[in-house]
Amino acid sequence: MEQIPSTPEKAAPKQLMLDVKENSELLKFLIEQLKGKSRTTVKALLAHRQVSVEHHTITQFDYPVLKGQHVTITMGKIPEEIKYKGLRILFEDPYLIVIEKEAGMLSIATAKEKLLTTYSILSGHVKRENPNNRIFVVHRLDRDTSGIMMFAKSEEVQSTMQRAWHDAVIERTYVAVVEGVVENDEGTIRSFLKENKALIMYSTKVPGEGDEAITHYKVLRRGDAITLVEVKLETGRKNQIRVHMKELGHPVVGDKKYGAKTNLIGRTCLHARVLAFIHPVNGTEVRYETPVPGRFMSVFARHAKIEGEGDER
Repeated sequence: MEQIPSTPEKAAPKQLMLDVKENSELLKFLIEQLKGKSRTTVKALLAHRQVSVEHHTITQFDYPVLKGQHVTITMGKIPEEIKYKGLRILFEDPYLIVIEKEAGMLSIATAKEKLLTTYSILSGHVKRENPNNRIFVVHRLDRDTSGIMMFAKSEEVQSTMQRAWHDAVIERTYVAVVEGVVENDEGTIRSFLKENKALIMYSTKVPGEGDEAITHYKVLRRGDAITLVEVKLETGRKNQIRVHMKELGHPVVGDKKYGAKTNLIGRTCLHARVLAFIHPVNGTEVRYETPVPGRFMSVFARHAKIEGEGDER
């Protein structure tokens, strides 16, 4: 395909197109095709977003490539990745987009705010390729919660993920800074969650009074008045972590709605750190992980005496 110069002085990067002759995994296919290139060099091509399958940039080493598909390698420096205010794209293929959302960004529009949402930004992103493209919400994060979210690129994929959510999602892990010192190193909270007329979720132990919710937590760090906890969801109910932390007697810092008395960084200290799931189309496991937000760790230095030593990444 003829390359059009990006400027009069500088031509677009050269591209190498490869035909897939038999089903394989992307890294294996590239190593076989790029004779003389080391495994490290080939992995770097993926890490630097220089490889695309059917015009979609892929970084996943075990991404399945199918007979008849085309793999394109961009040689040399590639155009700078498109950046969006409030979110970062972690993974994209023809079926899904996985992003990291900043706190303060809505997942979808409300009556008060219709423009600056993850949905509207990503909708514009996919329409850059084709004006008819659309995205579909698979799950949501609260406005003040940062972290990893997933969107579908078709109604069919959205429906598949939502129907099989419990089986398809392997791991959903959050980190939170909560008020007070959590006594037990780890534990599980089980209850039924229901929404009242004021649209506030509450917890009850009475079966049938609401939807069953199961939350597992583990203490990562203790201070003199706050605790950093890792939280894994077995179920995904609305405001589940926030309600269960309140029930534990340790509301999430900054979460006034569910009992917090402190607001140390001007936001709710809750972050969706890990999302791992089975891809709805090719069946491979996809896993994305982000660091504990630096601002979460900073509150320990400013407001608490850190207990013990350890890596503060």
